[in-house]
Amino acid sequence: MSVLVRSTDEMLMRERKEDLMRYLKQMMQIRRFEETVYDLLTKGVIEGGSHLYAGEEAVAVGAMAAIREDDYITSTHRGHGHCLAKGGKLHLMMAEIFGKETGMCRGRGGSLHLADVSVGNLGANGVVGGSIPIATGAGLSIKMRGTDQVVLCFFGDGAVNNGVFCESLNMASVWKLPVVYICENNLYAMSVAVVRSHAVTEIYKRAVAYDMPGEPVDGQDVLAVKYAVSKAVERARRGEGPTLLECRTYRYFGHSRSDARVYRTREEEQEWRARDPILLLSKRMMDAGIATKEEIDGLAQEVEAEIEYAVKFAMESPYPSEEDLYYGLYAD
Repeated sequence: MSVLVRSTDEMLMRERKEDLMRYLKQMMQIRRFEETVYDLLTKGVIEGGSHLYAGEEAVAVGAMAAIREDDYITSTHRGHGHCLAKGGKLHLMMAEIFGKETGMCRGRGGSLHLADVSVGNLGANGVVGGSIPIATGAGLSIKMRGTDQVVLCFFGDGAVNNGVFCESLNMASVWKLPVVYICENNLYAMSVAVVRSHAVTEIYKRAVAYDMPGEPVDGQDVLAVKYAVSKAVERARRGEGPTLLECRTYRYFGHSRSDARVYRTREEEQEWRARDPILLLSKRMMDAGIATKEEIDGLAQEVEAEIEYAVKFAMESPYPSEEDLYYGLYAD
Protein backbone atom coordinates (compact mmCIF):
# COMPACT_ATOMS: atom_id res chain seq x y z
CA MET A 1 0.00 0.00 0.00
CA SER A 2 1.31 3.47 -0.89
CA VAL A 3 2.07 5.88 1.95
CA LEU A 4 0.38 9.29 1.91
CA VAL A 5 2.91 11.78 0.53
CA ARG A 6 3.67 14.53 3.04
CA SER A 7 6.53 17.00 2.93
CA THR A 8 9.43 16.89 5.36
CA ASP A 9 11.46 19.63 7.04
CA GLU A 10 14.25 18.80 4.59
CA MET A 11 11.91 19.57 1.67
CA LEU A 12 10.98 22.86 3.32
CA MET A 13 14.60 23.91 3.76
CA ARG A 14 15.42 23.08 0.12
CA GLU A 15 12.93 25.70 -1.06
CA ARG A 16 14.01 29.29 -1.63
CA LYS A 17 12.35 31.83 0.66
CA GLU A 18 10.99 33.81 -2.30
CA ASP A 19 9.32 30.68 -3.67
CA LEU A 20 7.75 29.79 -0.32
CA MET A 21 6.45 33.35 0.02
CA ARG A 22 5.01 33.10 -3.49
CA TYR A 23 3.22 29.84 -2.69
CA LEU A 24 1.81 31.36 0.48
CA LYS A 25 0.67 34.52 -1.26
CA GLN A 26 -1.01 32.59 -4.08
CA MET A 27 -2.95 30.50 -1.56
CA MET A 28 -3.98 33.70 0.24
CA GLN A 29 -5.09 35.23 -3.07
CA ILE A 30 -7.24 32.22 -3.91
CA ARG A 31 -8.79 32.19 -0.42
CA ARG A 32 -9.66 35.90 -0.40
CA PHE A 33 -10.88 35.76 -4.00
CA GLU A 34 -13.29 32.95 -3.11
CA GLU A 35 -14.47 34.61 0.09
CA THR A 36 -15.09 37.81 -1.83
CA VAL A 37 -17.01 36.05 -4.60
CA TYR A 38 -19.18 34.36 -1.98
CA ASP A 39 -19.88 37.70 -0.31
CA LEU A 40 -20.75 39.35 -3.64
CA LEU A 41 -23.07 36.48 -4.56
CA THR A 42 -24.80 36.67 -1.18
CA LYS A 43 -25.36 40.41 -1.58
CA GLY A 44 -26.67 40.00 -5.13
CA VAL A 45 -23.87 42.11 -6.62
CA ILE A 46 -23.05 39.24 -8.99
CA GLU A 47 -25.39 36.49 -10.11
CA GLY A 48 -25.27 32.93 -11.35
CA GLY A 49 -23.59 29.80 -10.06
CA SER A 50 -20.10 29.60 -8.61
CA HIS A 51 -18.30 26.64 -7.09
CA LEU A 52 -15.68 27.83 -4.64
CA TYR A 53 -12.20 26.39 -4.07
CA ALA A 54 -11.49 27.64 -0.53
CA GLY A 55 -9.71 24.96 1.48
CA GLU A 56 -8.14 23.25 -1.54
CA GLU A 57 -5.56 25.93 -2.38
CA ALA A 58 -2.49 23.78 -1.75
CA VAL A 59 -3.38 21.45 -4.62
CA ALA A 60 -3.51 24.13 -7.31
CA VAL A 61 -0.52 26.10 -6.03
CA GLY A 62 1.67 23.06 -5.38
CA ALA A 63 0.87 21.51 -8.74
CA MET A 64 1.56 24.67 -10.75
CA ALA A 65 4.88 25.09 -8.92
CA ALA A 66 5.99 21.85 -10.57
CA ILE A 67 5.42 22.85 -14.22
CA ARG A 68 6.62 25.39 -16.77
CA GLU A 69 4.70 28.30 -18.25
CA ASP A 70 4.40 26.51 -21.61
CA ASP A 71 2.77 23.45 -20.03
CA TYR A 72 -1.01 23.03 -20.07
CA ILE A 73 -3.77 22.48 -17.54
CA THR A 74 -7.42 21.53 -17.75
CA SER A 75 -9.69 22.56 -14.91
CA THR A 76 -13.09 21.77 -13.36
CA HIS A 77 -16.31 23.54 -12.39
CA ARG A 78 -14.35 24.57 -9.25
CA GLY A 79 -11.68 26.29 -11.28
CA HIS A 80 -10.85 29.71 -9.82
CA GLY A 81 -7.84 28.39 -7.90
CA HIS A 82 -6.39 26.58 -10.91
CA CYS A 83 -6.81 29.69 -13.04
CA LEU A 84 -5.06 32.00 -10.60
CA ALA A 85 -2.21 29.58 -9.85
CA LYS A 86 -1.55 29.10 -13.60
CA GLY A 87 -1.00 32.82 -14.06
CA GLY A 88 -4.50 34.27 -14.24
CA LYS A 89 -4.84 37.92 -13.24
CA LEU A 90 -7.14 38.66 -10.30
CA HIS A 91 -8.83 41.68 -11.87
CA LEU A 92 -9.47 39.91 -15.18
CA MET A 93 -10.88 36.88 -13.36
CA MET A 94 -13.17 39.07 -11.27
CA ALA A 95 -14.35 40.99 -14.33
CA GLU A 96 -15.15 37.68 -16.03
CA ILE A 97 -17.27 36.54 -13.11
CA PHE A 98 -19.07 39.91 -13.24
CA GLY A 99 -19.78 39.20 -16.93
CA LYS A 100 -17.85 42.26 -18.07
CA GLU A 101 -16.21 42.93 -21.42
CA THR A 102 -12.82 43.34 -19.70
CA GLY A 103 -12.92 39.77 -18.34
CA MET A 104 -10.40 37.21 -19.56
CA CYS A 105 -13.09 35.67 -21.77
CA ARG A 106 -14.80 39.01 -22.48
CA GLY A 107 -17.56 38.15 -20.02
CA ARG A 108 -18.76 35.15 -22.04
CA GLY A 109 -17.32 32.37 -19.89
CA GLY A 110 -18.11 33.38 -16.34
CA SER A 111 -17.16 31.34 -13.31
CA LEU A 112 -17.69 27.92 -14.87
CA HIS A 113 -15.65 28.52 -18.03
CA LEU A 114 -12.63 30.56 -17.00
CA ALA A 115 -9.83 30.05 -19.50
CA ASP A 116 -6.58 31.75 -20.45
CA VAL A 117 -4.88 29.98 -23.34
CA SER A 118 -2.05 32.56 -23.27
CA VAL A 119 -0.70 30.89 -20.11
CA GLY A 120 -1.71 27.32 -21.02
CA ASN A 121 -5.01 27.21 -19.12
CA LEU A 122 -7.30 25.31 -21.49
CA GLY A 123 -10.27 26.13 -19.33
CA ALA A 124 -12.68 25.26 -16.58
CA ASN A 125 -15.55 22.97 -17.42
CA GLY A 126 -19.17 22.70 -16.29
CA VAL A 127 -19.34 18.98 -17.10
CA VAL A 128 -18.18 16.59 -14.36
CA GLY A 129 -15.19 14.76 -15.80
CA GLY A 130 -15.19 16.99 -18.88
CA SER A 131 -11.58 18.02 -18.31
CA ILE A 132 -10.27 14.46 -18.59
CA PRO A 133 -10.65 13.80 -22.35
CA ILE A 134 -9.59 17.39 -23.12
CA ALA A 135 -6.33 16.86 -21.24
CA THR A 136 -5.83 13.51 -22.92
CA GLY A 137 -6.29 15.13 -26.31
CA ALA A 138 -3.82 17.86 -25.40
CA GLY A 139 -1.35 15.14 -24.37
CA LEU A 140 -1.78 13.46 -27.75
CA SER A 141 -1.15 16.82 -29.44
CA ILE A 142 2.10 17.21 -27.49
CA LYS A 143 3.26 13.74 -28.50
CA MET A 144 2.41 14.33 -32.16
CA ARG A 145 4.25 17.67 -32.14
CA GLY A 146 7.28 16.15 -30.43
CA THR A 147 7.66 18.70 -27.63
CA ASP A 148 8.47 17.94 -24.00
CA GLN A 149 5.43 19.73 -22.57
CA VAL A 150 3.05 18.13 -20.09
CA VAL A 151 -0.62 18.50 -19.17
CA LEU A 152 -2.00 18.64 -15.64
CA CYS A 153 -5.58 17.38 -15.58
CA PHE A 154 -7.65 18.34 -12.53
CA PHE A 155 -10.92 16.61 -11.63
CA GLY A 156 -12.90 15.67 -8.55
CA ASP A 157 -13.67 12.38 -6.85
CA GLY A 158 -17.08 12.24 -8.53
CA ALA A 159 -15.51 12.26 -11.98
CA VAL A 160 -13.68 8.97 -11.52
CA ASN A 161 -16.97 7.07 -11.64
CA ASN A 162 -17.63 8.37 -15.15
CA GLY A 163 -16.81 6.19 -18.13
CA VAL A 164 -14.69 8.89 -19.71
CA PHE A 165 -12.20 8.54 -16.84
CA CYS A 166 -11.61 4.89 -17.73
CA GLU A 167 -11.43 5.51 -21.46
CA SER A 168 -9.03 8.45 -21.17
CA LEU A 169 -6.61 6.86 -18.72
CA ASN A 170 -6.49 3.68 -20.74
CA MET A 171 -5.74 5.62 -23.93
CA ALA A 172 -3.10 7.76 -22.21
CA SER A 173 -1.35 4.68 -20.87
CA VAL A 174 -1.42 2.79 -24.18
CA TRP A 175 0.04 5.77 -26.02
CA LYS A 176 2.33 6.92 -23.16
CA LEU A 177 0.86 10.42 -23.18
CA PRO A 178 2.45 13.16 -21.01
CA VAL A 179 -0.56 13.74 -18.75
CA VAL A 180 -0.63 13.96 -14.94
CA TYR A 181 -4.15 13.13 -13.75
CA ILE A 182 -4.82 14.91 -10.44
CA CYS A 183 -7.92 13.86 -8.54
CA GLU A 184 -8.88 16.47 -5.95
CA ASN A 185 -10.64 14.16 -3.51
CA ASN A 186 -12.61 16.46 -1.20
CA LEU A 187 -14.69 13.51 0.06
CA TYR A 188 -18.00 14.55 -1.53
CA ALA A 189 -19.34 14.64 -5.09
CA MET A 190 -21.91 17.38 -4.51
CA SER A 191 -23.50 15.73 -1.43
CA VAL A 192 -22.64 12.06 -2.03
CA ALA A 193 -19.75 10.80 0.08
CA VAL A 194 -16.94 8.81 -1.51
CA VAL A 195 -17.41 6.06 1.07
CA ARG A 196 -21.00 5.57 -0.16
CA SER A 197 -20.43 5.78 -3.91
CA HIS A 198 -17.02 4.20 -4.61
CA ALA A 199 -16.27 0.48 -4.44
CA VAL A 200 -12.59 1.46 -4.23
CA THR A 201 -12.41 4.47 -1.93
CA GLU A 202 -8.63 4.84 -2.26
CA ILE A 203 -8.84 6.41 -5.69
CA TYR A 204 -5.12 6.25 -6.51
CA LYS A 205 -5.41 2.43 -6.60
CA ARG A 206 -7.38 2.67 -9.84
CA ALA A 207 -4.06 3.42 -11.57
CA VAL A 208 -3.24 -0.30 -11.42
CA ALA A 209 -5.93 -1.02 -14.02
CA TYR A 210 -4.12 1.24 -16.50
CA ASP A 211 -0.53 0.17 -15.69
CA MET A 212 0.50 3.61 -14.49
CA PRO A 213 1.85 4.87 -11.14
CA GLY A 214 -0.74 5.94 -8.58
CA GLU A 215 -0.05 7.80 -5.37
CA PRO A 216 -2.06 9.39 -2.53
CA VAL A 217 -0.96 12.90 -1.54
CA ASP A 218 -1.70 15.17 1.42
CA GLY A 219 -3.64 17.85 -0.45
CA GLN A 220 -3.37 20.29 2.47
CA ASP A 221 0.43 20.33 2.17
CA VAL A 222 1.56 22.52 -0.72
CA LEU A 223 5.10 21.12 -0.74
CA ALA A 224 3.87 17.53 -0.73
CA VAL A 225 1.74 18.31 -3.78
CA LYS A 226 4.68 20.00 -5.51
CA TYR A 227 6.94 17.02 -4.77
CA ALA A 228 4.45 14.41 -6.04
CA VAL A 229 3.55 16.38 -9.17
CA SER A 230 7.22 17.09 -9.90
CA LYS A 231 8.00 13.36 -9.94
CA ALA A 232 5.06 12.67 -12.25
CA VAL A 233 6.02 15.56 -14.55
CA GLU A 234 9.62 14.37 -14.83
CA ARG A 235 8.37 10.91 -15.75
CA ALA A 236 6.04 12.34 -18.39
CA ARG A 237 8.79 14.49 -19.92
CA ARG A 238 10.96 11.38 -20.26
CA GLY A 239 8.25 9.82 -22.40
CA GLU A 240 7.23 7.26 -19.78
CA GLY A 241 3.56 8.16 -19.77
CA PRO A 242 0.87 9.29 -17.33
CA THR A 243 0.46 9.20 -13.55
CA LEU A 244 -2.64 9.28 -11.32
CA LEU A 245 -2.37 11.35 -8.13
CA GLU A 246 -5.08 11.46 -5.49
CA CYS A 247 -4.79 14.70 -3.52
CA ARG A 248 -6.87 14.42 -0.35
CA THR A 249 -8.32 17.80 0.50
CA TYR A 250 -11.51 19.53 1.66
CA ARG A 251 -13.75 22.34 0.43
CA TYR A 252 -14.88 24.80 3.10
CA PHE A 253 -17.98 26.07 1.32
CA GLY A 254 -20.86 23.94 0.09
CA HIS A 255 -20.87 22.44 -3.37
CA SER A 256 -22.48 25.69 -4.55
CA ARG A 257 -24.26 28.66 -2.96
CA SER A 258 -27.49 26.71 -2.37
CA ASP A 259 -25.72 23.91 -0.46
CA ALA A 260 -26.20 24.10 3.34
CA ARG A 261 -23.77 21.17 3.87
CA VAL A 262 -26.30 19.14 5.90
CA TYR A 263 -24.63 15.90 4.80
CA ARG A 264 -21.46 16.53 6.80
CA THR A 265 -20.82 17.39 10.44
CA ARG A 266 -19.41 20.64 11.76
CA GLU A 267 -16.92 18.54 13.75
CA GLU A 268 -15.56 17.13 10.49
CA GLU A 269 -15.26 20.64 9.08
CA GLN A 270 -13.32 21.83 12.12
CA GLU A 271 -10.95 18.86 11.90
CA TRP A 272 -10.05 19.83 8.35
CA ARG A 273 -9.77 23.53 9.16
CA ALA A 274 -7.20 22.61 11.81
CA ARG A 275 -5.00 21.53 8.87
CA ASP A 276 -5.70 24.63 6.79
CA PRO A 277 -3.06 24.80 4.00
CA ILE A 278 -2.34 28.50 4.56
CA LEU A 279 -1.94 28.11 8.31
CA LEU A 280 0.21 24.98 7.89
CA LEU A 281 2.73 26.65 5.58
CA SER A 282 2.75 29.89 7.60
CA LYS A 283 3.50 28.05 10.84
CA ARG A 284 6.21 25.90 9.29
CA MET A 285 7.94 28.95 7.82
CA MET A 286 7.81 30.82 11.12
CA ASP A 287 8.95 27.80 13.16
CA ALA A 288 11.90 27.33 10.80
CA GLY A 289 12.86 31.01 10.98
CA ILE A 290 12.26 31.47 7.25
CA ALA A 291 9.67 34.23 7.66
CA THR A 292 8.37 36.40 10.47
CA LYS A 293 4.76 36.96 11.44
CA GLU A 294 5.14 40.55 10.27
CA GLU A 295 6.24 39.40 6.81
CA ILE A 296 3.31 37.01 6.55
CA ASP A 297 0.88 39.67 7.76
CA GLY A 298 2.35 41.95 5.09
CA LEU A 299 1.48 39.39 2.40
CA ALA A 300 -2.11 39.30 3.66
CA GLN A 301 -2.32 43.10 3.43
CA GLU A 302 -0.98 43.04 -0.14
CA VAL A 303 -3.58 40.46 -1.09
CA GLU A 304 -6.39 42.49 0.48
CA ALA A 305 -5.41 45.52 -1.59
CA GLU A 306 -5.24 43.41 -4.76
CA ILE A 307 -8.72 41.98 -4.15
CA GLU A 308 -10.14 45.45 -3.51
CA TYR A 309 -8.67 46.64 -6.80
CA ALA A 310 -10.05 43.59 -8.64
CA VAL A 311 -13.58 44.29 -7.41
CA LYS A 312 -13.29 48.00 -8.25
CA PHE A 313 -11.99 47.19 -11.73
CA ALA A 314 -14.81 44.72 -12.34
CA MET A 315 -17.55 47.02 -11.08
CA GLU A 316 -16.34 49.93 -13.19
CA SER A 317 -15.86 47.86 -16.35
CA PRO A 318 -18.51 47.88 -19.11
CA TYR A 319 -20.77 44.99 -20.05
CA PRO A 320 -20.47 43.61 -23.59
CA SER A 321 -22.36 45.73 -26.11
CA GLU A 322 -25.57 44.37 -27.61
CA GLU A 323 -24.03 44.55 -31.09
CA ASP A 324 -21.11 42.37 -30.01
CA LEU A 325 -23.01 40.03 -27.70
CA TYR A 326 -22.76 36.96 -29.94
CA TYR A 327 -19.05 37.36 -30.68
CA GLY A 328 -17.33 33.97 -30.41
CA LEU A 329 -20.55 31.97 -30.38
CA TYR A 330 -19.78 30.46 -33.76
CA ALA A 331 -16.44 29.61 -35.33
CA ASP A 332 -15.55 31.46 -38.52
